Amino acid sequence: MGCGKRHHYLLFITCLFLNSCMVGPNYKEPKTTVAPHWSKKNKSIKEKPFKQVQWWRVFHDQNLTNLIHQSYKNNISLQMVGVHVLQSRAQLAQAVGQLYPQQQGMVGNLEYYRLGGNYLQSVLPSNFWASTLGFSENWEIDFWGKYRRAIQSKDASFLASVAAYDNALITLTADVASDYILIRMSESLINVTQSNIKLQRMSLQLTEARYRSGEVSLLDVEQAKTELSETEAQLPTLISNLQSQKDALAVLLGTVPSEVDQLILKKHGIPQAPSEVAVGIPKESIARRPDIHQARLAACAELATIGTVKANLYPALSLSGSFSFAANTVGGQSLGDMFSWSNVNVITGPAINWPLLNYGQITNAVRTQDAVYQQALLNYINLVLIAQKEVQDSITRYIEAKKAEALLKKASHSAVKATLLTIVQYKEGEVEYTTVLYAEQQQLRVQTALVKAQAEVPMALVSLYRALGGGWQIRKGNDIVPLRIKQQMAHRTNWGNLLIDQNHKPPKNRKKQFEQLYLPNW
Repeated sequence: MGCGKRHHYLLFITCLFLNSCMVGPNYKEPKTTVAPHWSKKNKSIKEKPFKQVQWWRVFHDQNLTNLIHQSYKNNISLQMVGVHVLQSRAQLAQAVGQLYPQQQGMVGNLEYYRLGGNYLQSVLPSNFWASTLGFSENWEIDFWGKYRRAIQSKDASFLASVAAYDNALITLTADVASDYILIRMSESLINVTQSNIKLQRMSLQLTEARYRSGEVSLLDVEQAKTELSETEAQLPTLISNLQSQKDALAVLLGTVPSEVDQLILKKHGIPQAPSEVAVGIPKESIARRPDIHQARLAACAELATIGTVKANLYPALSLSGSFSFAANTVGGQSLGDMFSWSNVNVITGPAINWPLLNYGQITNAVRTQDAVYQQALLNYINLVLIAQKEVQDSITRYIEAKKAEALLKKASHSAVKATLLTIVQYKEGEVEYTTVLYAEQQQLRVQTALVKAQAEVPMALVSLYRALGGGWQIRKGNDIVPLRIKQQMAHRTNWGNLLIDQNHKPPKNRKKQFEQLYLPNW
């Protein structure tokens, strides 16, 4: 039978039984609470439509853009999530196969009988051969929708796995950007510390000169040495933190730590955030976030499973049969006569299986599954609230980070001027060294805080873009599993046509959806 005829035959059989009922509840969208607007905004946050799906480009840092694209191609964790989509798709195909005859098999045997001293010896010869060859099958009709509900569950799980892949992309792009910002922040902190060490060495030289000339006591020298050593002791921790951040970035990029330095060689400093950010309205953010779609689909999968379990309460109607050829060597017959139509055996008929006395096992299994569904549903409803919280937190964080940065810029400018003034005054003998010491310590503290504040602004913006659900669009219709991985899997296992990207993506039209849900994929 040709492929087209086979599909038409299967389509006819499928339509015949799809008209039967399906027990179990159907999904109804729960009521969720979504605010009409974000509560805290200013001139830098606008409720304009969110269009920065590749949001990292707002920093105008090509180094960062290159890193994100490399992570998209090479990140191992993302590839694992992509392969899970293939797993879920295969499980859906496996569930679809349950709509059709569930048990089929070839049967055959060749037996030698030797009879000795029993009542059959008067009828049969003392020894003879017998053989059988044929096939049998059993088909439980999906009258109550047990298998169709299972297909619904697996389909929702498959679509949820696609949403999980998109959510992993959001996490990946945000993690790469965050690590990159931390690296640039650590580099800036090292530069600030080194410049303050130079300043403090000059102060030490000044105190030693004044001590030799008898203008000050040894106390000033020792205080200067203490301050310098304390500042120098901060460098090892900063360098260690920088290396740890590079090592973390290497894992995200799917490479080894020794390769990171050449990938971030161009030093653009801490990425600068734009003056204005479009965030859209809450409803748009909810619709965009794949983790919310994933939670909703997970709830749909659990709901469909209720019907799968509940169908076991009702009688199962099945059709079974066997067709075989049988032959023996009794009475001058020959095994060579097996394929004569006179030796055909056909057994067929319906059967009903109804577990009436299940002692509440099935009923409680339904209750258990209903509780599982309710938990998944509540998780979905709660995630809608959490998503709004994350966006609102990030908006506030971004706004306040910009305020802190502006104030610390003023403080840093004043601290530098104060330090220079006190050094001049100390040199002239107008102030004690403790004044210089305090000014230098204050300068280091303020400059360190400024660098962290400068990094906090883009970090808050990355957090905001993550909460808004931007970043997964980087795949632009590309396959979720790299070609080399699919080649490895195809070499190891017969995947049929499921490794073709159009066959493990959500269907684009109703015809493709029907084929995916009801026609077996071999």
